[in-house]
Amino acid sequence: MPSELLGLARSIALEAGALAARRRAEGVEVAATKSSIVDVVTAADREVEDLVRGRIADARPDDAVLGEEGGGTAGTSGLTWVVDPIDGTVNYLYGIPHYAVSIAVVEGDPDPATWTALAGAVHAPPLGELFHAERGGGARLNDGSIVVGPRPPLEQALVATGFAYDAHTRERQGAVVAALLPRVRDIRRQGVASLDLCFVACGRVDAYFERTLNPWDHAAGALIAREAGAIVTGRGDAAAGRDFTLAAAPGLASELAAVLDGLGVTAWDLPA
Repeated sequence: MPSELLGLARSIALEAGALAARRRAEGVEVAATKSSIVDVVTAADREVEDLVRGRIADARPDDAVLGEEGGGTAGTSGLTWVVDPIDGTVNYLYGIPHYAVSIAVVEGDPDPATWTALAGAVHAPPLGELFHAERGGGARLNDGSIVVGPRPPLEQALVATGFAYDAHTRERQGAVVAALLPRVRDIRRQGVASLDLCFVACGRVDAYFERTLNPWDHAAGALIAREAGAIVTGRGDAAAGRDFTLAAAPGLASELAAVLDGLGVTAWDLPA
């Protein structure tokens, strides 16, 4: 079953990525804003998600879908496809060649705290790269296997992160990053959570952490990172999710989590 699901996720991600790239070449404008004036959606986001939903409905009409732009649609199979049509919309809007289509299929309620991720694909059209994994089957980049990089000392770790759209939360996150920066090799903020997780999976960064992620931001990337050997977790024993997500090589994950906890990374309430 996971192999069949992964094959579908991969083929849809590639088709959706090709559409996104065509629309980017034609020119992109903001269609609407969501949680704040800097949280934008383009017509291409909606068109790409419509394509993904249509392909899923054709192939697996009994499955549910949870998408960033279209919300949730019910199913009867116990499986849910979790879709971010264009992760990195601001990069996409500005013509920065770093964005991705993220598609995962999970078993159980579409809640990161309880679901079991079965398969996932993250396609970055500007890079020509397709990251993918199935539960228990390892992780791959295009046709090659990938594994998380070796654990570096914390002071030599390259750490990726991201920021929320809410201004007050961003202010707090900026303070945490400022305090962390002298304790690691450097910080990367690339604006695409799914690819940050995939970059942990293939060793391009040593660790990644963020708060305020939605399910579609990390569903596929978290599975890929885990299957590559990374630890992907929330705070303490909690599952990765909106409150906190961290991914890193074993050993480094616990060390970085302790440092971030000491810096108060989860010491404030998130906006509703």
